[in-house]
Amino acid sequence: MDLNGRRESRNVDDRRGRRMGTGLKVGGGIGAVIIAAIIAWVSGGSPLDVITSNAGQLLGGGDGEYAQSYTPTAEEEELARFSRQILAGTEDVWTKLFEEKGMQYEPPRLVLFNDAVRSGCGNASASVGPFYCSADECLYIDLSFFSNMRRDLGADGDFAYAYVIAHEVGHHVQHLLGTLDDAHSRMSSLSEADANRISVGLELQADYYAGVWAHHDNVMFGSLEPGDVEEALDAAAKIGDDYLQKKAQGYSVPESFTHGTSAQRSAALRSGLSTGKFPQ
Repeated sequence: MDLNGRRESRNVDDRRGRRMGTGLKVGGGIGAVIIAAIIAWVSGGSPLDVITSNAGQLLGGGDGEYAQSYTPTAEEEELARFSRQILAGTEDVWTKLFEEKGMQYEPPRLVLFNDAVRSGCGNASASVGPFYCSADECLYIDLSFFSNMRRDLGADGDFAYAYVIAHEVGHHVQHLLGTLDDAHSRMSSLSEADANRISVGLELQADYYAGVWAHHDNVMFGSLEPGDVEEALDAAAKIGDDYLQKKAQGYSVPESFTHGTSAQRSAALRSGLSTGKFPQ
């Protein structure tokens, strides 16, 4: 992606270096459980389902956060700058698209953290991966996710990373439109199988919105370069439920899918990229 001269968003809360209270128990670490981590991220579009259900297992009872000495690597600082630029791009695009529909876009905040974080949806370990919380309208990312995504899934490239951020912003767009909260409300009273089907619809729409953002960002700024689209489509395929389940356990269980297959995710992203149509 060509981001030269692009602004960086100020809607960022950098909590790197902060630690949860002493009761925190984080098992394994993201490097040791990357496949499980990315599967958890694939379930992370619904923080009510993911953060709440996993917090008790991943986190202990420590209260609050405290600062400690922390020096990020040069790679991490570059990823942080990149993330701020991508977030700024989503602000520019979605503000314009909302205005064209007579609506006002209120951007989310990006929370950068490492290891664990306290969100409006509860405590979360880095092992749940990037997620969006509608309760505080924030998206949360431990930047080590990107390097592990590259190392363990072979999903690499700046536009692949941008897709991850844009997908979570897509959930924020759903929240502003009322789609996300309505779906979560309906899911709470349904069987697991029926709730999973609604979840798949939400996640594929967030993939589509990520493509819509990229389409308009490219129109506005000429940001896409040769190979970028292929990088993102490859990443979308490698976070499909079927691909991840087969990689983790050797087989897939379709009735447990919450985000869609590799083919569905790639198709949704490609559709948004090609049409740029909003709303869907």
